[in-house]
Amino acid sequence: MNRVATLEAVMVNGQKRNITQVINDYSKRLLGFIKKRVSNDEDAEDILQDVFYQFIGNTQPIEQLTGWLYTVARNKITDRKRKHKPELLDDIFSADEDNGFSWTDLFFNAANNPETEYLKNIFWETLNTALDELPEDQKLVFVQNELEGISFKEISATTGISVNTLLSRKRYAVLHLRERLKTLKNELINY
Repeated sequence: MNRVATLEAVMVNGQKRNITQVINDYSKRLLGFIKKRVSNDEDAEDILQDVFYQFIGNTQPIEQLTGWLYTVARNKITDRKRKHKPELLDDIFSADEDNGFSWTDLFFNAANNPETEYLKNIFWETLNTALDELPEDQKLVFVQNELEGISFKEISATTGISVNTLLSRKRYAVLHLRERLKTLKNELINY
């Protein structure tokens, strides 16, 4: 009985050394590989950590360790891009780098004069027109999520449509709305 416990302890210690050795040998190269394919260092480090978690939790033998690690990294990068945070209405409102114009400045401006009221009305008219141009499924998910504050999970539960499909529909809606509001912004700035 004591001999079995000792043998298990030796195997566990050997496995720990093997895992540590793999992490030490591959971390730098794998991180470089990941950094070339993601937008920031934090995401790259998170993905690297996920790869090694999967490696540690793997119970199947790995014949080609290098290929396996890079394949897992590539898959994690793809998963991260698919799950990328959905575009928000804030993205539409953000300041234009060229001229500093921001829709949020208009909405949070304390001055309630005829000019700001006029601009707000133009904005809402343009937004409503742009929403009406969208396919009904894109419009619905945008309005429910962004304007009514209903989560994708709740929308999915009530409609039976997958969260990924809802995210995709909202993304298309945001892209269309951004383009329409960009046109309005350019008209207002160049007027």
